[in-house]
Amino acid sequence: MTLRCLLVDDSLDFLQTVRTLLEQEGLQIVGIATTGADALVRAAELRPDVTLLDVDLGTTDGFELARNLARRPDLDAGHLILISVNTEEDLIDLIEASPAIGFVWKPTLSAATIESLVRDVGGGTRR
Repeated sequence: MTLRCLLVDDSLDFLQTVRTLLEQEGLQIVGIATTGADALVRAAELRPDVTLLDVDLGTTDGFELARNLARRPDLDAGHLILISVNTEEDLIDLIEASPAIGFVWKPTLSAATIESLVRDVGGGTRR
């Protein structure tokens, strides 16, 4: 079955571009959020299989948002994957301390990469 994804990023241009790309590659984008508060609401409403979180949401820290989503099973945000324009090497300590199942550098973001991370933790779709 197709993974249902929530995208969280403060760049509307990025959201539009990545939504088109991931949908063309076979993922279902069930929603987008541009702020941490919006992400909490959307996760509770949509119950995605995967939530892609930008680590820098302007005024919100994506790492803290990941911890908040993980602490709240009632929100059911699915698997958390961190994304950034910064490289993994720049963020490795923060990534390892996070509840996310992985990290993807934005220029390499693809459905195959997301599916691989989910498969590696034995996850899948909820439906």
